[in-house]
Amino acid sequence: MTPLGDLRRHFLLVKGMAKATDTDVEGAYAAGRLDQDEWAEMVRACRGCQWTKGCEAWLDGGQGAAVAPKPCCNRARLAMVRLEEELAG
Repeated sequence: MTPLGDLRRHFLLVKGMAKATDTDVEGAYAAGRLDQDEWAEMVRACRGCQWTKGCEAWLDGGQGAAVAPKPCCNRARLAMVRLEEELAG
């Protein structure tokens, strides 16, 4: 089993990917569309992701996208949060 990465580093990566995809995870949490367990699971999944260096490079490139890149382990969850946000709009 691969050891999990640094908690703070991956917390910031998830926040960075959310920002890059224009996904308001903090707003979703405040509105009850994302609970604490779901948020924690996103960070935990990121901590075990094998694409960390690619993620950091992609985020450092400053490019935004409608969805996270395919290798991102939180791609689907971020897309769902964004869709739920749009539907709640």
